[in-house]
Amino acid sequence: MSGREGGKKKPLKAPKKQAKDADDDDLAFKQKQKEEQKALEALKAKASGKGPLGGSGMKKSGKK
Repeated sequence: MSGREGGKKKPLKAPKKQAKDADDDDLAFKQKQKEEQKALEALKAKASGKGPLGGSGMKKSGKK
């Protein structure tokens, strides 16, 4: 048993991905995703300014 056979094997390198040219459908889809992301961020910012939604929070009992 030689030293090179033992131990963990290195994974093979994956071939490089070829850059494909995007067509109009891909560009439209990516633009739509960006717009939805911006709208979601705006809603998050608007919602974070307010307090808790329930309003009352945890109610304490009168017992001690």
